[in-house]
Amino acid sequence: MEISRTIGRDPGHQVPSTAASADENVTDLGALFSTLWREKWLIGLGVLVALLIGGYYAYIVATPLYRSTAVVILKTKQDQIVDLQSVVGGLSGDTSEVNSEVEVLRARSLMREVVDRLDLTTDPEFNTELQPEGLVSRIKSMIGLGALAVELPPEQEAQRIRDAVISKLLEAVTVHNVPLSLVFQVTVETEDARKSALIADTIADLYILNQIEVKFEATEQATLWLSERVSALQSKLEEAEAKASEFSAATELVSVEALRALERQIKDFRDRIATAQVNRNAQASRIEALEAATTRAEQVEVSNDAQLERFLSHVENDPEIAEAFDTRFQIVLQRSRQDLARADQQLAALQASETVLSGQVSRQNEDLITLQQLTREAEATRVLYEYFLSRLNETSAQRGIQQADSRILSDAVVPNAPSAPRKSLILAMSAILGLMLSAGLILLREMRNNSFRTARELESTTGYTVLGQIPAMPAASRAKVLQYLSDKPTSAAAEAVRNPRTSLRLSNVDNPPKVVISTSSVPGEGKTTNSLALAQNLLGLGKRVLLVEGDIRRRTLHQYFKDMPDKGIVSVLSGELTLEEAVHRTSGFGADILGGEKSSINAADLFASDRFRALIEEARAAYDMVIIDTPPVLVVPDARIIADQADAIIFTVHWDKTSKTQVEESLRMFHNSGQRVTGLVLSQISPKGMKRYGYDGTYGAYSGYGAKYYTN
Repeated sequence: MEISRTIGRDPGHQVPSTAASADENVTDLGALFSTLWREKWLIGLGVLVALLIGGYYAYIVATPLYRSTAVVILKTKQDQIVDLQSVVGGLSGDTSEVNSEVEVLRARSLMREVVDRLDLTTDPEFNTELQPEGLVSRIKSMIGLGALAVELPPEQEAQRIRDAVISKLLEAVTVHNVPLSLVFQVTVETEDARKSALIADTIADLYILNQIEVKFEATEQATLWLSERVSALQSKLEEAEAKASEFSAATELVSVEALRALERQIKDFRDRIATAQVNRNAQASRIEALEAATTRAEQVEVSNDAQLERFLSHVENDPEIAEAFDTRFQIVLQRSRQDLARADQQLAALQASETVLSGQVSRQNEDLITLQQLTREAEATRVLYEYFLSRLNETSAQRGIQQADSRILSDAVVPNAPSAPRKSLILAMSAILGLMLSAGLILLREMRNNSFRTARELESTTGYTVLGQIPAMPAASRAKVLQYLSDKPTSAAAEAVRNPRTSLRLSNVDNPPKVVISTSSVPGEGKTTNSLALAQNLLGLGKRVLLVEGDIRRRTLHQYFKDMPDKGIVSVLSGELTLEEAVHRTSGFGADILGGEKSSINAADLFASDRFRALIEEARAAYDMVIIDTPPVLVVPDARIIADQADAIIFTVHWDKTSKTQVEESLRMFHNSGQRVTGLVLSQISPKGMKRYGYDGTYGAYSGYGAKYYTN
């Protein structure tokens, strides 16, 4: 047996932490699915509830919506009626333009035109102001939130309503570009089938009309601008031509050929001036040489005069010839000086003529440049004027022949059936959601479970032996528990109590325990019921049993036995009564009972006294078994104090309720006090709960009596 293998285990023994950690880190899929399967009815209920909610919404609450779609296609090639360059070109069809056209189809400006054309501000579906007052509005009115709204002037209020209608329309409109194409699907979903088709067609029509209007407005603006520009250029051209004409009339007629002739004359003058300059310099040099000559021979050589050469040979012998020689030399010198004067005059005349002619050329050159500049400006203005005049004529000719960049590929069709709500999808999603929520809640509850459901789990966690597993007593009150055990000795509960009795007796075969305390972590775990059941089972073996109420604060035994006396253990410890005088015997229960009583003395002090020790020794001698029902360990220290006088400690754990932390803390307190817990009792087990958790009664000695639990 499992119990025989674990009897006598050291109190401080625990399951190895490594194994525990490994178990915690491994997800048991079988246990996971098993948990979900055993809660299948709860999951089914969750799915059913979700289906009911989804069905209620789909068939009753949800408003049917009808969807209609108009199809528009972009045209990247425009039909040319005349071979004229358009003011606004067509679309190229690239991704950016396609995406831009999607936004144009959803633009508030286009939706505003749709609202105005169809007068949607009077439609309650889009104008929520016209809808009946809802629950939320009534609640706001009741709590005074409606009065907080700021009243706007009529114009602003109308604009606010109009903007709200546009926003509502945008929520009902979906524009989708068919991938890898220039096709747009304009889908509208409203509460009326005809309305959906009408709005979709209107959006498509206004979108195409808007393209034409944009081109028309651009053409008109271009025509107006070109007209203004042509007028300005015409005035500028006339002004430029007038300036050129006036300048030409105010100056001498000049030409490039005449200027070239004058430049040739200037060159000729400059050549003559250079020659005259050379002659003049030569003449000046001759005069300087003549004036520098000191002898008649030098004078003859410098002057190069034949007559002076003839005079030179006779000048020494004839004074008259010498005088004639000097006279002749002076004539030559004077003549040279006259030639120099004539050369200077000629050079000055040439230079003056060259200067006059150069000034004339310069003036005429400047006049020619100015005239050419004025002529070029007039010509440039004329070319620009003619170009703008041509564009003006072309643009004016394009009025009324603009084409839209799109066309309607398919008109919207009035739907025969609503597109929403999709009842089958809602039901399917509701079922899936119900399944997920139910399973999630079940798994969450399972993960958060911190209690014990099996003896094996309790033993593996604490390291202590489980002496027995006791199902919940099917009694209406505590007072009827003993009656139930007496009336149904073969019931699951009665049979289960025999296990801890046997395990307790076998815990020490040579020296069976005589003083046993029954305790638990917290109140309400069934320790008192287990004490009563154990006492009754021992009576069946012919044992003399004393049941002591160790919890004198709460006095739980008074709830089981209504005829309990006022005097009890406190009177015995004080010496007022003897043990024999204080015990109580009640009908239907063969064991003696030493009840508790009210006292101003601290209970822990009473149980720690020598008188209590003497009382226990007296009870050992008088009875075969003494069972002491003590307070919970985590509430007061009484149980650990009383345990010093006991041979065995039975620790009760409430099935599926007492937390692991509470049990571990209680056992730790016993261990720190150097006290050995004999064994644990898993109490108040629900057979139905065990089966629901998938254990099917395979844990516990009462499993074979599960049917009797309800039939006896």
